[in-house]
Amino acid sequence: MVYDIIIIGSGPGGYVTAIRAAQLGFKTAIIEREHLGGICLNWGCIPTKALLRSAEIKHFCENAKDYGLTLSGKVAVDNSAVIARSRAVSARLNAGVGYLMKKNKIDVIWGEARLQGQKNGQTQIEVHKPLKPAYQPQHPVPKTVLGEGVYEARHVILATGARPRALPGIEPDGKFIWTYFEAMVPPKLPKSLIIMGSGAIGVEFASFYRDMGAEVTIIELMPQILPVEDSEISAFARKQLERRGIRIMTSAKVIKVEKGADSVTAHVESSGKVETITADRLIAAVGVQGNIENLGLEALGVKTGRGCIITDEWSRTNIAGIYAIGDVAGAPMLAHKAEEEGVICVEKLADLPDIHPLDKSKIPGCTYCRPQIASVGLTEKKAQEAGYDIRIGRYSFAANGKAVALGEDQGLVKVIFDNKTGRLLGAHMVGAEVTELIQGFVVAMNLETTEEELMHTVFPHPTLSEMMKESVLDAYGRVLNA
Repeated sequence: MVYDIIIIGSGPGGYVTAIRAAQLGFKTAIIEREHLGGICLNWGCIPTKALLRSAEIKHFCENAKDYGLTLSGKVAVDNSAVIARSRAVSARLNAGVGYLMKKNKIDVIWGEARLQGQKNGQTQIEVHKPLKPAYQPQHPVPKTVLGEGVYEARHVILATGARPRALPGIEPDGKFIWTYFEAMVPPKLPKSLIIMGSGAIGVEFASFYRDMGAEVTIIELMPQILPVEDSEISAFARKQLERRGIRIMTSAKVIKVEKGADSVTAHVESSGKVETITADRLIAAVGVQGNIENLGLEALGVKTGRGCIITDEWSRTNIAGIYAIGDVAGAPMLAHKAEEEGVICVEKLADLPDIHPLDKSKIPGCTYCRPQIASVGLTEKKAQEAGYDIRIGRYSFAANGKAVALGEDQGLVKVIFDNKTGRLLGAHMVGAEVTELIQGFVVAMNLETTEEELMHTVFPHPTLSEMMKESVLDAYGRVLNA
């Protein structure tokens, strides 16, 4: 069959791109080998948030007395029920993607794809049976579920995502050394856990398992946890995590792992000394790498680098008619970045007016541990390195009425402005619900809002959002409630 656009991979980037392509009138198909919605919906963003919600509810129940409530008996964790809820959330949204494919008349081709070549402006794609079990469509089913064969398209968009990175000698085995796949569906909750890596994935699992009662140790190679975050926010988050009983080792490296009968021992090098730490399980959360293998990229001469496909600002590879979006196209490896890249890519193909490349400096990042972390734009260090004369504003959750009423008075909002122009360069937050608040600063940055406009914007009271305005006021010596 011949299409205008074929997208390989149905994660957030892939399926959203397919929908936008269909809206623009392109005859569109999507090829998927395992599950609609990709890793994010099935094994990443969504199910982890369901797990974290269960952990949050447990935390509130155990601290009900702080809110004037009494709960009789100990809060028990039904591990299988917690996991079942998480998987049910994913299944529901998986079915939702199937509905969207049907609604938008997008063909779903089930199998593994490999680029075969190009002829007369068309790219040939061979699809063969996936290694996973045969696809069982959920209700409502996609318009068409096609299978093995050769398909052609004028434009092919690669959205194959990424997978956990494995370190030599510390490769995940699914039993003692886990990736996020095993960490989301443990047969039983471990009593102790070592987590290698303190990015978003590592810290979220540390938060979840600590709330579930496990003794948790985080080991991070860099000098600070959450290495991409502003150092002040990272330090605040570290203090809060340590208050919860999570042990954190920075500037530390796992040099060897030994497996016991039902445990794992990590040899950790730090400050010139080696310490051994034994726990039930170890989670490897040292990043991800793009899924570029077995796609036929070499045969067509598609350029790759550092485990990802090299693209320009319009997601074009060096080969005409071949594009790449999302994690497989490199950092930042975030679902919302993949979606926007895909939309821009097909709108450019449709030759719509006023299309602009994605500004990656304005993409927010969120970590959903307790406390939450969210940020957009430059950190203080990056702003200084870029040569800006900066103004910094800070505002504490402890001074916000809504935060105090919620019992969530531990947090910080930090903003960074260009002193010469009033331009908002960055916003960094740690505390309750900051993953929802950050979008206010993202909108402000995209609209090129000045500090004066932010200071004269009326925020509702009482809300956590008032801290955003107060942080801006603080940057200019005009803070009111502190």
